Amino acid sequence: MKRLLLLLIAAFCLVACGNGQKANNTQTAEEPKKADKILVVYYSQSNTTKTVAQEIQKQLGCDIAEIECVEPYTGEFGAVAGRWQKEQQEGKTTEIKPLSKNVADYDVIFLGYPIWGGTYASPVATFLKNTDFQGKKLVPFCTFGSGGLNTSTDALKKNAKNANIVEGYGIRQARISKVSGEVEQFLIKCGFKKGSLEQLPEFSEQKAVTDQEKDIFNKACSNYQFPLGTPSTVGARKIKNGTEYLFTVDSQNGKSQIYVIAEDGAQPEFTQVVR
Repeated sequence: MKRLLLLLIAAFCLVACGNGQKANNTQTAEEPKKADKILVVYYSQSNTTKTVAQEIQKQLGCDIAEIECVEPYTGEFGAVAGRWQKEQQEGKTTEIKPLSKNVADYDVIFLGYPIWGGTYASPVATFLKNTDFQGKKLVPFCTFGSGGLNTSTDALKKNAKNANIVEGYGIRQARISKVSGEVEQFLIKCGFKKGSLEQLPEFSEQKAVTDQEKDIFNKACSNYQFPLGTPSTVGARKIKNGTEYLFTVDSQNGKSQIYVIAEDGAQPEFTQVVR
């Protein structure tokens, strides 16, 4: 009798264990979230935008492709500007070579360009015309002499077919040496990279500029080839190693806002003009 009881207990344990194993096998783990496939696309006439593009590619470890003209723009700024203005007047489209990567294979497109005439360079206009961004996130970045990210973004919204355009990044050509740290902060802020984000306070309210603040503005803008106007009011905020100013400026073209960074022990420099 005792032997029969032991056999029944053993049989019960085998069934229970078998049922438990079967239950475990039917559990399904969550599918891992597919990482976005990222492509950096850029046009660079003087290699400044290329520097930014390569920095983004380096920090993200993603693919990169250059927009190349069939007939490249050559010469100094005046020659490039002259050819571009003539093409605009004649309604010509800048021909570009086929891109080395297929945009359709990617989820996120970082699109880089220099600012020409307040918007993206004409080879980028051709790229936009030939590309469908259906289901893509488009992240603009640009280089400029004084400003232009905001105006070029407005044009992107009109001409980038079906794109989901998100916050972009811009840097003055004169400040290209700062690109590594600025790109890192931008990528962290937009969620493309993990890291510590510098928390900046809001600018103080605009008030009449003092003589000292006028001097800071003049030192920051004196080397720029075009007059930027006269500052009337200013707000400020503390940043790492210095102060950032937001000047409201009066000029022949109306009011604008000019951002100036004054780091401790360094020459003040303006970062962008918003017209």
